[in-house]
Amino acid sequence: MLDWSVDENWTLFLDRDGVINERIMSGYVLDYKDFHFKQGVLESFATLSSKFKYIFVVTNQQCVALEKISEVALAEIHHQMQLDIEKVSGKITQVFAAIEFKDQEPFMRKPSIGMGKLAKSLYPEIDFSKAIMVGDTNTDLIFGKKLGMKTVLIVTEEKVSVKADCVVKSLTELNQLI
Repeated sequence: MLDWSVDENWTLFLDRDGVINERIMSGYVLDYKDFHFKQGVLESFATLSSKFKYIFVVTNQQCVALEKISEVALAEIHHQMQLDIEKVSGKITQVFAAIEFKDQEPFMRKPSIGMGKLAKSLYPEIDFSKAIMVGDTNTDLIFGKKLGMKTVLIVTEEKVSVKADCVVKSLTELNQLI
């Protein structure tokens, strides 16, 4: 068990690829038919949704800047993901997608904190000291640390050098620890 005293005032930030869905290591999810929830994720969402006031997805999606997918088509993938999560009594408060190239303004891409600041501007009661960032990459963990969140690493094939506060194999395992 984690001794973080998580209650209904906490916020959960989740990376998408590698945390919620299977990550395509050399490519992008460009169609919802290629979006596959990781094992146990849907089942975990109902419980996680009851534990956290807000659940945000913060995802780097350079595929839009690369013109592999339109912003509208990406939003449709996220909408369908949210509908599937709602079917199991889960919720995602909002999805934030950084669609620019790496190192391009407005610097929304993780590890920059733009998506976190945007969430805070829309939901001012967010307290980053009562927030958890769950990701599978260095950029996810750095994003969380810069904002003062607890960080959780989900182990994937990605090589990670940043030390997380907690390391788990899946969102299901984290759900059991909270």
